[in-house]
Amino acid sequence: EVQVVESGGGSVQAGGSLRLSCAASEYTYSSTCMGWFRQAPGKEREGLAVIYRNYYTYYADPVKGRFTISKDNAKRTLHPKMTNLKPDDPAMYYCAANIDRACLVTRTLYNYWGQGTQVTVSS
Repeated sequence: EVQVVESGGGSVQAGGSLRLSCAASEYTYSSTCMGWFRQAPGKEREGLAVIYRNYYTYYADPVKGRFTISKDNAKRTLHPKMTNLKPDDPAMYYCAANIDRACLVTRTLYNYWGQGTQVTVSS
């Protein structure tokens, strides 16, 4: 079973940046899609971005141009980076992995989830 652990959350001022880390216990380069999600209080979990191998990434509209995702395959670590953080970005941020499934920002495709890391934005 793949274990996913996020870290790097915290508090930042609006307009600031934050870099998260997401480590996966096992990772098969050719078959693992890593996804990035967030969930604000009272809202459903929202898909933000995915990365597959080193060449395919997709960003949802709310974060396009502000958030990026990179991956260190040797360390099985994902690095989501958030810039220009806004007052509506605060949430619990999650990494997730799916194996041999479509690489989309659809929550139900992912069967391995981290515990999440909290991000807050102050104005």
